[in-house]
Amino acid sequence: MTQASKSSGNGEQYMDESIEVIRNRILTDISEGIMLIGFNGLILYTNTTASRILGIPEGKMTGHRFASLFFDNPENDEFCQAVIDSIYDRNRQHDTILSYTRGEQVLTLRMMTSFYVDGEERKGIIAVFSDVSEMMELRDAVRSMKKIQALNDKLELRNKLLSETFGRFLSDEIVKKLLDTPDGLKLGGEKRTLTMMMSDLRGFTALSERMDAADLIKLLNHYLEEMTAAIQAHGGTIIEFIGDGILAIYGAPDYYEDHAAQAVAAALEMQSRMADVNKWNEKKGYPPLEMGIGINTGEVIVGNLGSEKRTKYGVAGPAVNLCGRIESYTIGGQILIAPSTKEAIKAELEIEKEMTVYPKGAKAELLLSQVIGIGRPYDIHVRQESRKPLPLKKPAPVCFYRLEGKHKLEGTLFGGITAVTDDRAIFATDTKLDVLDNIQIDAGGDLYCKVLEEKPEGYLLQYTAIPRGYKEWIASYSDD
Repeated sequence: MTQASKSSGNGEQYMDESIEVIRNRILTDISEGIMLIGFNGLILYTNTTASRILGIPEGKMTGHRFASLFFDNPENDEFCQAVIDSIYDRNRQHDTILSYTRGEQVLTLRMMTSFYVDGEERKGIIAVFSDVSEMMELRDAVRSMKKIQALNDKLELRNKLLSETFGRFLSDEIVKKLLDTPDGLKLGGEKRTLTMMMSDLRGFTALSERMDAADLIKLLNHYLEEMTAAIQAHGGTIIEFIGDGILAIYGAPDYYEDHAAQAVAAALEMQSRMADVNKWNEKKGYPPLEMGIGINTGEVIVGNLGSEKRTKYGVAGPAVNLCGRIESYTIGGQILIAPSTKEAIKAELEIEKEMTVYPKGAKAELLLSQVIGIGRPYDIHVRQESRKPLPLKKPAPVCFYRLEGKHKLEGTLFGGITAVTDDRAIFATDTKLDVLDNIQIDAGGDLYCKVLEEKPEGYLLQYTAIPRGYKEWIASYSDD
């Protein structure tokens, strides 16, 4: 062998040894644990990282059987099962995420297995595993953040839906209070002195019978939208819409001292808005509307009433019922308030007139005040034009009926209309009528009226619902 040949041979040997050193260093220094296990269960090789991850010294693993090291630790059954599956399943490689207990610490490992091959024969498996605990925690954190975001989105959507739903009836401040208070929607109520308001359209039942359903809904929705704006502008809470009627309260859920004054101010603003409502109706070809409002102040039960399946924010008590009675005495454009409401208001009231009534179920007579204005700081006033009825060319004889609610109290009565305006009449009859009585007159259809006062020439009536045939009928008594 020549010197050159010897040099060449030593160089190859040196290169082989260097490669082996580099290979061992790579296997030792890499961040993944490596374990070589024969199909007979003997651990043939482990690197330093494997020892660190598994918490077992290298000297206690290499040359020992896998089962003797790990099978006695039931908390690592998942790790053992993954290795056994890889040994017995010789048709494919494995890649799995599993837990491994090291002392008091539980790790999350990712383990991939392939085959240890000698020539073409498979002798065992190579398990490569890494500690991905931090990564999994980060992934779980990201997932948690996504879940939290999803929950926040759902919560925001829920609050938006609640806000939009409640917001149609309550002020923004009240909606916020209900949503922000943990027990805001819990069943239950409390006694509190509040002011109740009830409003109703005069003659709406008769109106609904002769209007197209779609037009009627448009007319009603526009009217309710305007009234809702006026109610909420003064801190009112709409309890419910009852057809064309509205029940609202002042002083709850958010209490304030001037609830009676706010209710009256809202009622005056509602009546003032009726002019614009009727201008809108006229443009649409709809009939004009008239509204009466009754207001009462008293102690009620207020809160979330109902059952677990269906709940509403509401009020209950005799004071609510009395408010309904007061409203029933009103005519179109009128606001009547109870003595309790009048006494609770510090602002100056402008009162058109007062009337004594005897509400059903009340213990005594009640002096109601017709309010047409309230002074500072509200400063809202409503003027009503009333024209004197003009005499007919000849009296119009009629049949009529006294009413209790919608029901006739007795048989047919007789009288005559002697003078009229567009919405009022002088009515002569031998039958004794009381102020605020409701009657139905056969006058080109069912003409509904309320008795306003008794005059020397007869009773002054206010029309509350006019039939379609009335104008043609009354014209026959107006012409020469």
